[in-house]
Amino acid sequence: MALHVEDYALIGDCHTGALVGLDGSIDWLCLPRFDSASTFGALLGDEDHGRWLVAPRASLHGDEGVSSSRSYVEDTFTLVTRWVTPTGEVDVIDLMPHGDRRADVVRRVVGVSGTVDMHQELRIRFDYGAALPWLRQVPEEGGNAVVAVAGPDAIVIRGPVLRAEDHAHVSDFSVSAGETVDIALTWYPAHRSAPAPLNVSKRIRETERWWQSWASTTAVAPQYSEAVRRSLLVLRALTHEDTGGIVAAATTSVPEEFGGQRNWDYRYVWLRDASLTLHVLLDHGFEAEADPWRRWLLRAIAGDPADVQIMYGLSGERRLNEYVVDSLPGYDGASPVRVGNGAFTQYQGDVFGEVMLALERARETQGEEMDFSWPLQRALMTFVENNWQRPDNGIWEIRGPLRHFTHSRVMLWAAFDCAARAVREFGLDGPVERWERMRDLVREEIETQGFDPVRGTYTQYYGGSTVDASLLQMVQAGYIEADDPRMLGTVAAIEEDLLEDGLLLRYRTESGVDGLPEGENPFLACSFWLAEQYARSGRLADATELMDRLVGYSNDVGLLSEEYAVGDARQAGNTPQAFSHLSLVRAADAIAEATARANTASEAEPEKQQSVSL
Repeated sequence: MALHVEDYALIGDCHTGALVGLDGSIDWLCLPRFDSASTFGALLGDEDHGRWLVAPRASLHGDEGVSSSRSYVEDTFTLVTRWVTPTGEVDVIDLMPHGDRRADVVRRVVGVSGTVDMHQELRIRFDYGAALPWLRQVPEEGGNAVVAVAGPDAIVIRGPVLRAEDHAHVSDFSVSAGETVDIALTWYPAHRSAPAPLNVSKRIRETERWWQSWASTTAVAPQYSEAVRRSLLVLRALTHEDTGGIVAAATTSVPEEFGGQRNWDYRYVWLRDASLTLHVLLDHGFEAEADPWRRWLLRAIAGDPADVQIMYGLSGERRLNEYVVDSLPGYDGASPVRVGNGAFTQYQGDVFGEVMLALERARETQGEEMDFSWPLQRALMTFVENNWQRPDNGIWEIRGPLRHFTHSRVMLWAAFDCAARAVREFGLDGPVERWERMRDLVREEIETQGFDPVRGTYTQYYGGSTVDASLLQMVQAGYIEADDPRMLGTVAAIEEDLLEDGLLLRYRTESGVDGLPEGENPFLACSFWLAEQYARSGRLADATELMDRLVGYSNDVGLLSEEYAVGDARQAGNTPQAFSHLSLVRAADAIAEATARANTASEAEPEKQQSVSL
């Protein structure tokens, strides 16, 4: 059975990522890309679905006096787990080397004190646990190697000698103070020869220097600085280096509600999530990230604007057909396990606004358009002009009836607004008067059909009476000021209807709007939006109180999943979640700005009083 979601730490090479458990087991790894089939899939089943354990033997039997703690090397994804046993201490250093386009995982065991007996258990299961590979020992000069092959996939493992045992390969070895034992796993296409061994020490140094160099280019406010830095690193780790695509999470089908059916594949690039991620990275000085993402976007959506999808594969693949993987029973039995995502066929009008906002931010930062960026944006706007009145599936990928979701309408307003500003402020060409007229038409429609004057709140969709946490993004899109009475009324309604155990639900699933069985946990990004709204509307104390709580839900190495089950004190949903981390950064930025304003006002007050007394 898999560990709790928060018991996993991410290691990654900006092509894929592995989840390492507190027990020393890698329970999730897809090679060579985030969206490849799993090689280790115990996260969605048990050890028989693939895992790689490296831990003290004493930890396997529950011996007294065994404990562990872990942390990342500062500003990296090098994970160091310190094991304390009755006979000594060891560090297990886990990382995926970056920069050489290989798919490697390194597990280095370093003796700290005494002598510790270690155990390795390797259960390779390609193709989501369905393919048991053929393994053979391969003689190599100066070391031991085992090659595992099944179909198109192959792995070579170098380190202590492995022996076959109950459909696994295991080894036992001892490490004393000052000794180092390296284990390296490398994936490669089965039709090729095994890659050469790694220079492990060199690759560790180079990888740590790369991550630290990347992180050093930004400065963050002192408040929540550790959480913000780690969140920015997570966003970079979820960005595929070759293509520029930014995945929503490293996993599939980790349930939003334990034992439930809301299990989705998040290993793809949502235009919305990627656009918001780019915005956050640009705000923190990572301008070099703009070009790869913009190039990815332009490649992905090039062609007929009518064919624009809400999401794509890492390289811009369009067909993400959803199917159930029967070989994996699901996280703690929560089925089905899904690969692909049927939402790629949905129409969600809001993505046009988010894409236009992100490209506008890149334009502001870099002061120029690239290649055919503006012609493509103009083509998108032509599509928006012809389709802005269509109902859609909304931000939450509602699988119920199409509706005019207010959030989507606001983002369509933002698309027209961005297009008009591109002409007015940046001198680009386009029918600016028409865009401005249509922008004003959308606003008039929202105010008459998406606002409930009796309750004083915007509604989830036209003609409805419920609210939706996505309405908090109206301020982020520039549609309305945070302290506008209509926005304050909306916040009050959201607090009344959607706050549960102090956190926000996306919407009330019992309303039946999404066509799925009711029930899910609070969505972390929504609660971060609320903290941001509090900060921008003058409720700094409320913002800080909520933010402190939310940051406290991060696990021991600063990672957040999609949702949080307060009653169970557990993270839920796919992990680590880009939406959660980018929303954390936005909320922290808003609180930093509000704190600075409050401090400035407080410093000015004595001067005002002195002036009056004179």
